[in-house]
Amino acid sequence: MKQHTIKNYSALMLCGVLYSSVLWAEESSEQLQTQSTSSNQEYRLGSGDLLKITVFNQKDLSGDYTINGSGQISLPLIGDVNAKDLTAKQVEQGITKKLMPDYLLNPRVSVQVLNYRPFYILGEVKQPKSYPYVDGMTYLNAVAIAGGYTYRAKEDHVEVIRMNDPQKRELTLKMDEKVLPGDVIHVKERFF
Repeated sequence: MKQHTIKNYSALMLCGVLYSSVLWAEESSEQLQTQSTSSNQEYRLGSGDLLKITVFNQKDLSGDYTINGSGQISLPLIGDVNAKDLTAKQVEQGITKKLMPDYLLNPRVSVQVLNYRPFYILGEVKQPKSYPYVDGMTYLNAVAIAGGYTYRAKEDHVEVIRMNDPQKRELTLKMDEKVLPGDVIHVKERFF
């Protein structure tokens, strides 16, 4: 009788371990899918971004270009090229298409982002203004760059308007989340 109980207990333990393994595998798979979709979202260009455009063997067409307020860059020969809300790869393709029919037979174009558009911080920080964006910075880093909090600041979260949000909704985000280029960060005042 004791051996039968021990076997049942062992079988139950084995089922529990197998079930846990299946759940862990499903969670890992979901996390990998989430990570891959977030990493597949490429950076979208906007006004104020500085681009290095290289048209191989064409020094007159190559150079550094800033995206203007209407979201365009102006290149010699081909004129204005739309860059707003496009990836660097899409801008490369747009420039290539404009150069191909009339100016170059087989243009090879490269577009790199040299400087991202600045972020803006206002509210209860010591030096509210625009600052250059640094890849990987958090909202806490942004507050530190702006001289730190004032004595009245809420320190646990910030309100953020994302540049690429057409509706300009104000999001409440934690201090350890990542800043995006063009973010307008508002550090609110606490009530007590």
